[in-house]
Amino acid sequence: MGVYLLVLVGTTIAVTDATRTCAAWPACGSGSSLPTTAAGALVVGHRVAAVGVGLLVLAAGIAAWRTDCSRRVRAALGVSLLCYPVQAALGALVATTGATEALSALHLLVGMVIFGGLVAALAWTLELATGDTDEGPVADLSPPEASVGRTERPTLPEAPLARARTVAAAYFRLTKPRLMWLLCLVASAGMALAAGPALAPRTVVLTLLGGVLSIGASGTFNHVFERDIDRRMSRTSDRPLATDIVSVRNALAFGALLTLGSLAAFAAVNPLVAVLGLVAIVFYSVIYTLVLKPNTVQNTVIGGAAGALPALIGWAAVTGTIGLGGLLLATVIFLWTPAHFYNLALAYKDDYARGGFPMMPVVRGETETRKHILWWLGATFVGAGALAAWESLGWLYVFVSVALGAVFLWAVVRLHFDRTESAAFRAFHASNAYLGALLLAVVVDTLAV
Repeated sequence: MGVYLLVLVGTTIAVTDATRTCAAWPACGSGSSLPTTAAGALVVGHRVAAVGVGLLVLAAGIAAWRTDCSRRVRAALGVSLLCYPVQAALGALVATTGATEALSALHLLVGMVIFGGLVAALAWTLELATGDTDEGPVADLSPPEASVGRTERPTLPEAPLARARTVAAAYFRLTKPRLMWLLCLVASAGMALAAGPALAPRTVVLTLLGGVLSIGASGTFNHVFERDIDRRMSRTSDRPLATDIVSVRNALAFGALLTLGSLAAFAAVNPLVAVLGLVAIVFYSVIYTLVLKPNTVQNTVIGGAAGALPALIGWAAVTGTIGLGGLLLATVIFLWTPAHFYNLALAYKDDYARGGFPMMPVVRGETETRKHILWWLGATFVGAGALAAWESLGWLYVFVSVALGAVFLWAVVRLHFDRTESAAFRAFHASNAYLGALLLAVVVDTLAV
C-alpha cells in the first residue's frame, strides 16, 4: 500500500503540475534544500516517502531470500526491487526535464509493475502459508432430487391492508433493491466524469430513474428464471417466486413493465443510453443468468460486464458517445466484481453447490478462490490508479483509494488466515465500502468547482 500511495500521489502531482514548484532533484534547489510552497513541500514529502517505502521493499526482498520462500515469491520481489531504482531515476528525469505524456506514462507503468510484483509475492506467500493442499472440488454438481429449502407457500395475512403490504413487499424484493444504490453510484460517477460541474439535473434524474427501473427489471427476470433453483438453496428458498407469493405470469408482466419504463426514461436522455440500457437488461437476465451462471466457473468474471455497463450509461448520458473515461471507470468495476463476489461465493459455497452452480470455490476450491480474490483486488487497484491518471482526479480520490483500499486488503488477508464464513462476509462488506467510497470520491472531485 505504500507503493500504491506513492503511485497515486505521484500521478496527482504530475497532473497538477506541482513538480514545477520543485524543478531540481532530490531537493528543490534555488539555493535552499527546503521547499517554499505547499506544492513544493508535497513534492519533497513524496520523495522522502519513496525512500522509506523503498527500504521496506528492500527489507521484504532480503527476508524472502533469507527464509524458505518459493522461487516465484523471490522472483516477484526481485522484479519489484530491480524496478525501484528505475522508477526513482524516471522521477528525477520528470523533475529536472519536465513531464511529457510518454515519460509520465512510463513512470506510471513502472510504478504499477513494482506494485504488481508485491501483490504477486503476497498472493503466493499467503497461498503457501494458508492453503489446503488436500482440498478438492465438489465431485457432483447435479441438482439433488429433493429440495432442501423452504418451498411451502407462506400464509398470507387475511386483513386486506396487511395482505396488500405483503404482496407489495414481495414485488419490491423482485427488483433486488440492494443492488440499486451501488449501481446508481456507478452511473453517477460516469456522468460526473463526463460533465464535471456542468452536469445537468435533468440528465441525472432521467438516467438514475432509468437505471433503477432497469435494475428492477433485470432482478425480476432473474427471479423468474431461477425460481426452481431458488427452492433448493437455503439462502433463496424464501424468494417471492420460490414460495409462489408472486406468479410467474405476474412477475413477467411486472418485469416487462419495468423494462418499458426504463427504456422510456433512457430514451428521453438519448438513443445510445436506451440501447445500452436494453443491453444491460438482456445481458444480466439472459446471458448471465441462463448462460454463464449455470455453465462456467468464469461466470463471475464475465458477468462483471453487467455491473460495468452503468458506467458507460452514465458517460453516454452526458456525451452521447462511449468515451475512454467511461471505459476506464467500467474497467474498474469489471475488475472489482470478482474481488467482491468471490467472498460471497465462499460464504455460500455449500448453497451454490446445492443449486448446481459452478462457482469458483465449488469448482476450484477455497484456497484457489482466496488467491483469486487477491489477484483481482490488485488488478482493481491498478485500474483505479489508471483512472486517476487519465481523469486528473483530486486528493479525496487519492485518500479514499489508499485508506479504504488498505481496509479491503486487510480484510482479504485476514480471510486467508481465518477461513470462516464471517471472515468472507467481512471482506464482502469491505469491498462494498471501498467501491462506494471510491465512486463518491469521483463524484465529489469532479463536481467540485
